[in-house]
Amino acid sequence: MSDFAPATTETPSSNVKGAGQGMLFGFWYPALRSAEVRGRRLKQAMLLGVPLCIGRDARGHAFALHDSCPHRGMPLSFGHFDGDTLECCYHGWRFEPKTGQCREIPSLTARDKLRVDRIFATSFACEEQDGYIWVYLPDPEDRHPGSRPPLAQDPLPVCPRLPIFSPRYRITRLSAELPCHVDHGIIGLMDPAHGPFVHQAWWWRSRQSIHEKEKVFEPIPNGFRIRAHTPSSNSAFYRILGVYGEPITTKIEFVLPNMRFEEIRCGPKWFSSRTTVTPIAAERCRIDFCAAWNVFRRAPFIVPAFRLFGRMFIEQDQRTMEKQALGLKHNPSLMLIDDADRPAKWYFQLKAAYCESKRTGQPMQHPIAGPVTLRWRS
Repeated sequence: MSDFAPATTETPSSNVKGAGQGMLFGFWYPALRSAEVRGRRLKQAMLLGVPLCIGRDARGHAFALHDSCPHRGMPLSFGHFDGDTLECCYHGWRFEPKTGQCREIPSLTARDKLRVDRIFATSFACEEQDGYIWVYLPDPEDRHPGSRPPLAQDPLPVCPRLPIFSPRYRITRLSAELPCHVDHGIIGLMDPAHGPFVHQAWWWRSRQSIHEKEKVFEPIPNGFRIRAHTPSSNSAFYRILGVYGEPITTKIEFVLPNMRFEEIRCGPKWFSSRTTVTPIAAERCRIDFCAAWNVFRRAPFIVPAFRLFGRMFIEQDQRTMEKQALGLKHNPSLMLIDDADRPAKWYFQLKAAYCESKRTGQPMQHPIAGPVTLRWRS
């Protein structure tokens, strides 16, 4: 493979064009934190440029509708919800929130022949996991606003869930918005070389800690992973785990469309995290970080301390992406190099393979044939 990839074929700039603005439909995405949706209040959210109206029914179950009345396009989130039906604020049309089926059109008279029950506001599958409300966004051609949804031909994929490994653990969540296309956010997420420059801190690492690393990557369904290995010695976090006196291993996975999982083991102690870069719109995305652990579980103030350091870490990424966005708006030529940028290349190849599979109906051809050893300095 060449030392760099031509910008016209491998860079994010070439992937943001075309249908969906380079965003992948047919997956689950975290729309809101569960704690943000309470009682009968309706909340607005945006995923992949699709406006959503999210709420809870009388039993507390979350629902998600396209935030647009099929009548005249009024956002349904401005309406009134009584726990049973959602009323549009413009003409009083009422909809069942889970299916979107229209229940009432107040302006109709006894002479009207319109079948109200055949009208639907677009609804989306919705589940709660790990303190988030997840919404499944099907391919646009599978959505039929204003009419009865077709029967599902295939079962939906399983909603993502953070792996946990014991009944007692602590958990926390952090988020930050980025002013960039999701592709830039994701390749920043998997970039192994920026750490000593962006995340300089006594509790993480510095420029002086840079050294050569070697990791074995292997394919997994819809993604790839770094095999379980002894973590780098230049990270203070891993050194702190040494107090348990057990061997430490870490495993990292990336899975389409946007998820990075990390699992750290130290004997019976563990730390598990999931970072998603969720596309909000064409040039806006959001990092959602969720972590659970049983290391130092009984230590006082462990959750506030973790949130403090985690927030500092994410804000460093956020500030970096804000600066990069100033350069990207001029659409510069970009390059990806081996080996540090190989995961970014794989990401674009996985996206292309997924889209080709959807187009042809054939099984997805994984771009990684087998285990690959990569080397870089960080």
